[in-house]
Amino acid sequence: MGARKIMVPKEQIKMARSATWIAFGAKRSLAVRLLATTILACVCAGGSAAHTQTAKSQPLVLVYTRNYTPDGKGYVHDNIAASVEAIRRIAAENGFAVDASDDPAVFTEANLRRYAAVIFSNSNNQAFSSDAERAAFQHYIQAGGGFVGLHSASGSERDWPWFWSMLGGKFARHPRMQSFTVTVDDPEFPAVRNLPAQFVWTDECYFIDHLNPGIHPVLVTDRTKLTDLDQMNVDVSSFPNPLPLAWYQHFDGGREFYLALGHNKLDYSNPLLYGIIRGGILWAMNPQS
Repeated sequence: MGARKIMVPKEQIKMARSATWIAFGAKRSLAVRLLATTILACVCAGGSAAHTQTAKSQPLVLVYTRNYTPDGKGYVHDNIAASVEAIRRIAAENGFAVDASDDPAVFTEANLRRYAAVIFSNSNNQAFSSDAERAAFQHYIQAGGGFVGLHSASGSERDWPWFWSMLGGKFARHPRMQSFTVTVDDPEFPAVRNLPAQFVWTDECYFIDHLNPGIHPVLVTDRTKLTDLDQMNVDVSSFPNPLPLAWYQHFDGGREFYLALGHNKLDYSNPLLYGIIRGGILWAMNPQS
């Protein structure tokens, strides 16, 4: 007896084929989605890694603002916040980052190794609370670190001769606030390269003694043109003329820039002062300077 043919309706065959293609399509769609998810994850991971790498490779500076005396009577400038904000703007515009602190505990050798420069921004009196912190900062400079001092930074660590030599001098006195003519003494130095040869500025004109003979003045003023000098109770003739207001040096293995101007908090948004600070910081950050 022969095999009997089973007749399947054409409609059922079409339905079976459709079901097969639907199942295959669903699997393929799932595979495509999984592949796309994997690619996206890889791209995101790569982008995140690149961002992390960029953040890690971005230079970092420490802005230090401590003002301290044991009796609490030391003068604290009201320009500190404005100076720190100006430095943060400079950093954002020039591709580096800022840590700002008034805590001397940041001065450890391990922590200081993170910084391309240390900026004493209107610090005053006792900058450090221990000899270990002083040693850490000294070793940082000796290892090739960069330093920037702004305005009253020259009044920091008044009992530590090495600090005076590193900064370039030690604050002595200043006459009353007044306008005076500032002369660019070294137009090739980056911080003052774009300044006019002379300009009139209103500020505290600092008289700084214990000047390191190795400093290179970049801004000066004629002290004989200043007024009310007799009120300072110092021998004015013992200070050089022209009087240095900003300088740079290479001292004890490091790079140091100091600017005596900057008492007025509004001046930190003045393009002239802002440009000097910017140039000084970028110079100090560069080991090839």
